[in-house]
Amino acid sequence: MPNPELIIIMTTLPNLELANSIARILVEEKLAACVQVLPTMTSTYIWDNQLCQEPEHLVLIKTLASNYELLAARLTSLHPYEVPEIIALPVVAVEQNYLLWAKSSLLKQGQ
Repeated sequence: MPNPELIIIMTTLPNLELANSIARILVEEKLAACVQVLPTMTSTYIWDNQLCQEPEHLVLIKTLASNYELLAARLTSLHPYEVPEIIALPVVAVEQNYLLWAKSSLLKQGQ
């Protein structure tokens, strides 16, 4: 069942302590219903014309599409990178009880 309300935001962070700290902040501030911090991986990319390979943690953030701008702004303010990865993915299907729980966990517009 398609549901355009729920999105998953992906970002990467350089260490576990910072990733867990940002996860707690986003959940406590009700910008995210759930944040998952995945184990260390290696990211390969070009930055300032240099090939980089760095350990990072992938972070998956569940929220509502209507909270994207607030969450992205807060994440940017907390993020150590000059250009943080903040990518929102649409959820094409979601179990309705999970969606209800997520909605009840999140900041309502106008609060």
